[in-house]
Amino acid sequence: MNFVFVPGAWHGGWSWHPVGRRVRAAGHRAFALTLPGLAMGDDPTGLRLADAVDHVVREVERRALRDVVLVGHSFGGIPITGAAHRLAGRLAHVVFFSAFVPRRGESMAAASGPDAEAWIRATVEADSQGTIGLDYEAFCTMIMQDGPDDVRQLVFDQLTPQPGGYMLDALDVDGVDTLGVPITYLLAEQDIALAAPGDELAARVGVEPIPVPGTHEALLTHPDELTKALLHAQER
Repeated sequence: MNFVFVPGAWHGGWSWHPVGRRVRAAGHRAFALTLPGLAMGDDPTGLRLADAVDHVVREVERRALRDVVLVGHSFGGIPITGAAHRLAGRLAHVVFFSAFVPRRGESMAAASGPDAEAWIRATVEADSQGTIGLDYEAFCTMIMQDGPDDVRQLVFDQLTPQPGGYMLDALDVDGVDTLGVPITYLLAEQDIALAAPGDELAARVGVEPIPVPGTHEALLTHPDELTKALLHAQER
């Protein structure tokens, strides 16, 4: 299998490295993507959600990958949904890990509620590069409540402001459940960062969530358990 990992908001491919290494040790290939604008030195100005989707598609096609297990974390559930429709013939499985499952026409910002959407839009418009950041208090309170303080600080220091278009744009595609590809939804048991309950998000693609230990950053704090669940899903 070829596992292609897509990170969440503010994160890069580095966030999937612990799981990717374990997947490779189990005899598979693993590729951890960093979306445009989220690597140090990238220019995020003007990037739209379509750029994120195009990047996932382009990287899979550039590597001529087949039997692809496409995995998205958090916000990454949106670009993998868009990419899956263009990569359907190459896919073996689609996996959402504590990920947003978008409805047609619903942006990440809109899914967060009208007040949050207005705040996100205003923040993006006020930023010279059109991005939105994340402060340390919010990161520790909502995203990574567990782990030693020095580890949380280390993870936070890797984060990059998110291109605003990624949050404000919406997809105009059906759910991946229309593609005839196996789907799994893995849900961190202590996750409080999702825009909707995990069981509701999983139901959007017709599956029940499979619990794994940890908070929203379980891909970093519980890579053994997450890898085990991810590989087990391929056997179902």
